[in-house]
Amino acid sequence: MKAKSMTPSSDVTTIPEERIAELGLVLPSATASLAAYVPAVRSDQYIYTSGQLPLRDGQMLSPGKVGAEISLDDARDAAQQCAINALAAVRAVTGGLAAVRRVVKVVGFVASAPEFTDQPQVINGASELLVSVFGPAIGEHARSAVGVAALPLNAPVEVEIIVEI
Repeated sequence: MKAKSMTPSSDVTTIPEERIAELGLVLPSATASLAAYVPAVRSDQYIYTSGQLPLRDGQMLSPGKVGAEISLDDARDAAQQCAINALAAVRAVTGGLAAVRRVVKVVGFVASAPEFTDQPQVINGASELLVSVFGPAIGEHARSAVGVAALPLNAPVEVEIIVEI
């Protein structure tokens, strides 16, 4: 499901979960881990999420390599779903996204065809969603966007986030 608009609500009292709904998106339950790890860990005032795949209702969105089987637009949508899943992992630890004081860092991995070099544009799908949900003061963050040969389950994108609470 594509978001309606990536413009944050002008109502500063709107909680992040309401903003997600305003964008036409659904915040799922945290995705169960696929191996020996947990979806998110709290350490002091930070929550670190594990890498989140673009799973929706248990299905992988757009499996394959970006720049070969997957278009840039579909990959951006997949990165957005990864961010939604990361927020679900954060909510599972905090009880609600209103606890987030700052999105600190986003790391995105893009399963890329050898000639594909637009990894930052793919990860913008996640970054723009976070700014839309939290507003620029909380949602703007440091970021890495890395091309890789392959990701688990043939995912096109994987995203992890660090937030301050």
